Amino acid sequence: MESLGSAPAEPVSHEGVWRFTAPAVDVSVPQARHAVRDLLDRQGVPIEDDILQGVLLIVSELVTNAVKHAALLSPELAVEVAIGADWVRVSVEDNHPYRPTALETDYAQTGGRGLLLVKEVTAEAGGTCDVEHTASGGKIIWAALPLRTQL
Repeated sequence: MESLGSAPAEPVSHEGVWRFTAPAVDVSVPQARHAVRDLLDRQGVPIEDDILQGVLLIVSELVTNAVKHAALLSPELAVEVAIGADWVRVSVEDNHPYRPTALETDYAQTGGRGLLLVKEVTAEAGGTCDVEHTASGGKIIWAALPLRTQL
């Protein structure tokens, strides 16, 4: 006969999809970065610190691009975080139809390399990124990274 003691709690899964919207203004950049960091922490996502720093940099770059380049036609942006068993995907959606490309620019310039940086950080982590059109004519820019460094 088994005793009726307390059973060990099952581990809470960190997997899921979360989405929030923000105005396309400068203050949304650090707010989005902090919201993503807090979400990953709150969900107990087992993410390596180097990967976490890359994810937060990507969020900052993508939200900055939406604020700088899409705000006129898209006063609101959406940030989505999807977490799987061994990966995290962050995306930023806006309603501007322009599909940006990662251009290499003069390194003496102080800006203009955000998407190039996103591609490099993503590739270094062993992830992937892309730009997709939405049904409403806008775009989603996303990056998916593993939670742990690939050997």
